[in-house]
Amino acid sequence: MSKYDVIVLGSGPGGYVTAIRASQLGLKTAVIEKESLGGVCLNWGCIPTKALLKSAQVFEYLKHADEYGLTVKEFDKDFDAVVNRSRNVADGMSKGVQFLMKKNKIDVISGYGTLKPGKKVDVDGTEHSADHIIIATGARSRELPNLPQDGEKVIGYRKAMTLEKQPKKLVIVGSGAIGVEFAYFYNSMGTDVTVVEYLPRIVPVEDEDVSKQLERSFKKSGIKILTSTEVTSVDTTGEGVKATIKTKKGEEILEADMVLSAVGIKTNIENIGLEDVGIVTDRDKILVNDFYQTNIPGYYAIGDVTPGPALAHVASAEGILCVEKIAGQHVEAIDYGNIPGCTYCTPEIASVGLTEAQAKDKGIDIKVGKFPFSASGKASAGGHKEGFVKVIFDAKYGEWLGCHMIGTGVTDMIAEAVLGRKLETTGHEVLKTIHPHPTMSEAVMEAVADAYGEVIHI
Repeated sequence: MSKYDVIVLGSGPGGYVTAIRASQLGLKTAVIEKESLGGVCLNWGCIPTKALLKSAQVFEYLKHADEYGLTVKEFDKDFDAVVNRSRNVADGMSKGVQFLMKKNKIDVISGYGTLKPGKKVDVDGTEHSADHIIIATGARSRELPNLPQDGEKVIGYRKAMTLEKQPKKLVIVGSGAIGVEFAYFYNSMGTDVTVVEYLPRIVPVEDEDVSKQLERSFKKSGIKILTSTEVTSVDTTGEGVKATIKTKKGEEILEADMVLSAVGIKTNIENIGLEDVGIVTDRDKILVNDFYQTNIPGYYAIGDVTPGPALAHVASAEGILCVEKIAGQHVEAIDYGNIPGCTYCTPEIASVGLTEAQAKDKGIDIKVGKFPFSASGKASAGGHKEGFVKVIFDAKYGEWLGCHMIGTGVTDMIAEAVLGRKLETTGHEVLKTIHPHPTMSEAVMEAVADAYGEVIHI
């Protein structure tokens, strides 16, 4: 039996980052992976989807080349080549993780890991032990009883990334990040896309103004939006698929080549030995304390399998904190109120902190500022004037309560708000911080100026 200080079960952005940090701290470390290093994020999620979306954006540029004074006489898409590029990007990233494992002297154990009592993990019949075992098995596409996935006509996000043939008509159920990113991609490629959302607005976790702007942008692009709508059943017996939907007006049938189910995620906590060890779960999540210890000493859990936000950057941060605590370092619990969220459709969405509605519900006296990209010189020059930056401050103390953006490149801009909130920056301090011109980022300063009645350019 091999013995380690730390064994990490799963090698996604939570697992492999955790393993690297553990090794840096001088802990003998192994990572167990049943598929490819990098997990869903590198192989089937964050990275390859961004490659698909980039191809869609380039295709959009070609379609609108005349708006930039350019003439492109002949161009077309090659759907297979777009998918292959995405897979090549994912493969390259996975190879990069392999390199990092070797560089940091981390043992990679390939196979299916099952937790055992006594701080052990069985991998396909071979036992390994460690003083600390960290569960980082992630999640997969959730299936609804009325929307079972057959991998052919009703698919999840993994299949949606590697289709052999582009569908002419696609129904997407769910308008969270996964749903709207695929809606943008397939619409840009020329597929007739309909988005079905059970709640009253798309991207329902975002600020209401952001939801309204994305719906306007999507409809302008030809994407059909059906909110307050439920898919009650699907019929896959014919050539395509027929989805029966229930709206406020009654029932109707949507016909398409495929239905993409994007209704959230299901944690990978079955059949990994939790019951044998006695680890407590609740509502599909492993319960942990502020430092990711489960109820059983020596066993920890991070990432999507725990109750926090199911985001790659959260899993990485949790894993680093977990092993730093194990190594005896002084660490502070993560502030889950200051986690940025990003959605990579076009226009992009990025947000952190409270929405305007949430701040009002808390009874806080607030100042709200908003700056449209239509008034931004950089946005006008770039030909992307859709969207805005919205900021929310506590009126009494100037605390930066929330920041919500929609537009080109905003996923690269949101870190200013996250850092500002971490450092307890006030609205006045942001306002007096000189931002470079012309940039998209100066819209943050302008939005703050609007909140305080000092805006110049609107």
